[in-house]
Amino acid sequence: MVALGESMVTFLPSRPGRLADVPSFDRAIGGAESNVACALAAFGHRARWTGRVGADGFGDHLLERIAGYGVDVSSVRRDPDRPTGVYFRTAGERGTGAHEVAYYRAGSAASAMSARNMDLEAVRAGRVLHLSGITAALSDDCRELLRELLAPGPGRPLVSFDVNHRPHLWRHADGGTILRELARAADIVFVGEDEAEHAWGITGGPEAIRAALPEPGLLVVKQGARGATAFGRGPYAGAVGSGAVGSGAVNAGSADAGSVGAGSVDAGSPSWSHHEPALRTAVVATTGAGDAFAAGFLSGTLRGLPPRDRVRHGHLFAAAALTTPGDLAAPPSRDHADRLAALDDDAWGRLRLGPGWTQADRAPKEANIP
Repeated sequence: MVALGESMVTFLPSRPGRLADVPSFDRAIGGAESNVACALAAFGHRARWTGRVGADGFGDHLLERIAGYGVDVSSVRRDPDRPTGVYFRTAGERGTGAHEVAYYRAGSAASAMSARNMDLEAVRAGRVLHLSGITAALSDDCRELLRELLAPGPGRPLVSFDVNHRPHLWRHADGGTILRELARAADIVFVGEDEAEHAWGITGGPEAIRAALPEPGLLVVKQGARGATAFGRGPYAGAVGSGAVGSGAVNAGSADAGSVGAGSVDAGSPSWSHHEPALRTAVVATTGAGDAFAAGFLSGTLRGLPPRDRVRHGHLFAAAALTTPGDLAAPPSRDHADRLAALDDDAWGRLRLGPGWTQADRAPKEANIP
């Protein structure tokens, strides 16, 4: 799996309070796409993160930390003229997600990403390419890069797209229209009910969002504490194919190919949907939970799990993020996650997860699985 996007150094407060009052901060890292890559690598998948960072100490820190999760960062470009982005945030009220955030990313190295200065061969080298709407909001060049990567053509991998609507980044462009255009071109799309309402004015729930986005082979609508609903077409049991992938279609001739891409099934193939309730967790912080959910669902997709287990792995990864204070959280071991995902509906509904739950029953790290 390859993820492309901006990563930043994030500064977390040493104590609760307004940014104006916090006396010191602890350094960490954050970035929607690199969060997904780190979680997948920690779970035993091969993952690469690519983007641009400054030729500065913060860029060094990002690369060292992301590589520390087992992620390949060899294709990341260093920009001698633009800085690595940074941001500060407060802890906010426990579990509500209400917090101050101050971004210093204008003119960052990542905002200069384009089809001309990125290694597109390395970007397209994985079986799945994960992108997000945050990148599209950074600059005109970034938007054109995403359009290039989403365009049908030989050598295009299966493309996953997290809408990640950030209104403050879209002050000078029609973010809703652009995000919808990009989502319609992707194979796997993640979007929250709240995002769909704010970006597109859709208020009719998951089914209305699916009606507005019929093109993706897989659409996952996140519904907060109520859970998530996945929509798809055709059979779903097989893993992402390991052979040639073009125009988002999984190679039907591959021994492990599955019909998970928009181009891998006919438009008239039978459609299915599956809703899975969220887990009850003792929430410490909400930041990074959406990225973790995407990582868990993509792990299940790469492994060829059925819809229920894909969504449940998304919930489990999200629960790991919700019960830790930073943007990144180590997922449970693969054996632990698989056992929890296999619970019957009653047992799943009774689960209560709090801080430290991912360390329970920690098994030795499994070998990498593509």
